[in-house]
Amino acid sequence: MGLLILIVVGAILGWLATIVLRIEDGRNIAIYAGVGVVGSLLAGIVAGNGVIFGAISGTALLWAVLGASIAIGAFSLLRQRAYR
Repeated sequence: MGLLILIVVGAILGWLATIVLRIEDGRNIAIYAGVGVVGSLLAGIVAGNGVIFGAISGTALLWAVLGASIAIGAFSLLRQRAYR
């Protein structure tokens, strides 16, 4: 159940990032959702001591949100620098 929660949290944060950044291309929305999922999973696994198939703690969920936010911010920054 914890794995599903981390995936959903990351996807929602990626989608919200596209709204905040005003990205309207459908492909970019999927990319940002994927980056959010990866960041959420990595931070959630580290904060949850490697347990992703069991219950997830509130602390691990908060770390997952932070990890997804950092991953999306870094990805957005890298994309902006690549287009300059």
